[in-house]
Amino acid sequence: MAIRDRLKGLTGQDEKVLRSVGVHLGTLATRDLHTYTAPGFDRRDSDQWATRKRNLTAESSSRWAGAITKATHDQYALARRGQLAHLQNLDAGIGMLRHRLSLPLGEKGTKRAPGGYRSRSKWFHKSRRLAVLQDRHAAVEADWQTGTVHVVRGGKRLANTRHHLDDAGLTTVEWRARWEAARWFLSADGESGKTFGNETIRVNPDGDVSLKLPAPLAHLANAPRGRYVLTARVRFQHRGEERADRVTAGRAVAYEIHYDAGRDRWYLTASWKRPAAQAVPIDAAVAGGVAAADFNADHLAVYRLDAHGNPVGNPHRFFYDLSGGADHRDAQLRHALTQMIHWALACGLKSIAVEDLDFSDGKTREKHGRRRAFRQLVSGIPTGKLKARLVNMAAEHGLVLVAVDPAYTSKWGAQHWQKPLTGSKRAMTRHDAASIAIGRRALGHPIRRRTAPPPHDQSDRAGHRTVQAGPGTPGCEGNRPRVPGPRTRSVRAGRGENTMDQNAQHRSGRSAEHEFWQQDSLPLSF
Repeated sequence: MAIRDRLKGLTGQDEKVLRSVGVHLGTLATRDLHTYTAPGFDRRDSDQWATRKRNLTAESSSRWAGAITKATHDQYALARRGQLAHLQNLDAGIGMLRHRLSLPLGEKGTKRAPGGYRSRSKWFHKSRRLAVLQDRHAAVEADWQTGTVHVVRGGKRLANTRHHLDDAGLTTVEWRARWEAARWFLSADGESGKTFGNETIRVNPDGDVSLKLPAPLAHLANAPRGRYVLTARVRFQHRGEERADRVTAGRAVAYEIHYDAGRDRWYLTASWKRPAAQAVPIDAAVAGGVAAADFNADHLAVYRLDAHGNPVGNPHRFFYDLSGGADHRDAQLRHALTQMIHWALACGLKSIAVEDLDFSDGKTREKHGRRRAFRQLVSGIPTGKLKARLVNMAAEHGLVLVAVDPAYTSKWGAQHWQKPLTGSKRAMTRHDAASIAIGRRALGHPIRRRTAPPPHDQSDRAGHRTVQAGPGTPGCEGNRPRVPGPRTRSVRAGRGENTMDQNAQHRSGRSAEHEFWQQDSLPLSF
């Protein structure tokens, strides 16, 4: 859980102190990251970590040193995960290229694998790309074996922006201000049992902010024990009461001070760890039905299903725009998910069913070739961020998330549910039908409905009923109308609609002549 508030009313001295602390600690963090990521460094030796922390403590404090080393470990672990994902992506691309290059020219592909290339020119260019990917794979594999990562404090994208200032609309001075602010270090981990949950950056219940100055900057302190109290106060309008409860009880709260060079504003972010959500049995989660959601490139298609798998009401769509910067995309996702969660709560539902999507193996151009629009569509769906956001937001509102297998949900949903539910007052799309398929799979019901009647040349001319009802349902014993057409042994001339039900005719020896007749329900068949 993370909340942020702006530090308003800072004096010139406050900003000078914050800049000095950020630059000093940022330099220490850069040095520690360079040491930890160097080839040949033994990262499994606990004595190495103790030595690093001891050296940092002499130039800052023990708590600042602990925060810096922890941030270094986290950044290295993130870089290793990204390195592994890149390696797996290269493996997939190389495997696909080898497969397609091994096929004859012009050979058609299947649903599971593409075919050969259409021309020798295409084959030649792809063979050269295979060599490029193999070289990249060898370099990344060597880094992976030695534990070497390539990390840029401040961000690789911002570093490359220095060479394209005109395209970014920045001057050298503006870029330098953003670059330096991104490399500062003003983060402090929380500590349970300490005063207000943090000894390094402390925020009391009244909103007063103070921080422990590093040893070389202790002469800038304006409070006892080498602390500096800022003039600005924070309020934390969002979840401020929850943070105040943790602060009062002395529970851990981490803080980070951030400077936005573009807006010339200072912010304070408070974060803490929420207790893990308890797992709920699937039967209890779907007892009252589910809200089934289908993720798409520009909207969420959501349908409500009752406990029996029947669609209730009309489909709902929650749109978002994923163009623009990362902050805008994140805000759009949060807004759409908030609308969906509030709608599910208003319907009295306790669970949301989603697909367990992962497009990591479907984004490579070696698999889809010239289908650039499809690759862009798949890459534009932020499945990982959607699931991460939805898990956290659903847990906050007491909703259970049910993940289902995404196989054939769109195909079977459109085949079995789109047309029956489309009417003059209800417009159904493939995405709405897919949400129904997702919900039925989460509820444990089959997605596909019973097939249509067989052709007329089979034993029963009109075929079996596609929907069966129980004996107590009104109209369940109604006779099927006579099917027009030539005479057959099942339908003869002059018999009317009772032809298909011989016992319903008032003739000698038939049950309808003497007593009430009731047919048992037909057996289910799929």
